[in-house]
Amino acid sequence: MIIIPRIAAAVLTLAAIALPCAAQNYPEKAIRFISPYPPGGTTDLLTRVIGQKLSESFGQPVVVENRAGAGGNVGSEIAARAPGDGYTLLMAPVSPLAINVSLYGKKLPFNPERDFIPIMLVAKSPLVIATHPSVPARTLKELIAIARAHPGKMTYGSSGSGSSNHLTGELFKALAKIDIIHVPYKGGGPASVALISGETDVALLQIPSLLPGYRGGRIRALAISGTARSPAIPEVPYAGEAGLKGLESTSWYAIVAPSKTPRPIVDKLHAALTKIMASPDIRERLTAEGAILENLTPDELQVFIRSEVVKWAQAVKFSGAKVD
Repeated sequence: MIIIPRIAAAVLTLAAIALPCAAQNYPEKAIRFISPYPPGGTTDLLTRVIGQKLSESFGQPVVVENRAGAGGNVGSEIAARAPGDGYTLLMAPVSPLAINVSLYGKKLPFNPERDFIPIMLVAKSPLVIATHPSVPARTLKELIAIARAHPGKMTYGSSGSGSSNHLTGELFKALAKIDIIHVPYKGGGPASVALISGETDVALLQIPSLLPGYRGGRIRALAISGTARSPAIPEVPYAGEAGLKGLESTSWYAIVAPSKTPRPIVDKLHAALTKIMASPDIRERLTAEGAILENLTPDELQVFIRSEVVKWAQAVKFSGAKVD
């Protein structure tokens, strides 16, 4: 009768030994790195830049997959359903991990806290209210005045229904008391292209998505949705400076893995990513693109995400944002 407990104890002992060994040998093959938005936006930029460095660090391919759709939910669900073996990672923006919990409710096809294990918060990015040059507004106050004079006539683009861009746009509408029509795209890149082409009048864009068009004179940046100016575009005022208080919204980007990924592998990934994000070339490049670099441990990131779910739930309620 004592054989079974001894066998169970032996299995547990072997498992305890196997986990550190698995982490020591990890990775032994290519890693899939999912970006839940299309090429051209901030999520894609971070995924590709960090993925390349991770490949160099581990000596294994890191294959970026763009799986866009449903405000980041499509790619996030694919990652959530993947095996927890360390060979699937997700570059998760604020939307699928925090905003969509309130925005989609029971329709959300995964549970961010249950289905993912956090690895590292890598960056934050404020949003910019930008216009097509054909819009006769040189300041945020002028844009608000034009929108009030033409209710329901102007359009604004975002990176998708449920994105931080969408939610910030609805908050902007509520604070400014204007009526402009939301046009969702499948990422910051497509939203930026739509603004440049004149398909939309206004867009809420992360700085990396904005920069190519802005530097080329094809986009006009009016204000940043934060409490400070960005070193990447220091000439652009933040919303409070531009006459609109309360528009304080920042996107963020975290790397997570399926929830059953062993903690030793998570810790190894975090250590590698910490070195990558501290390297001068990465810091210089991403800072120039308007990213604010961060580094939270897996446990700190778990607490941060929980607090963000609560914060964005309040923002969803205040703004009245709905999934289109």
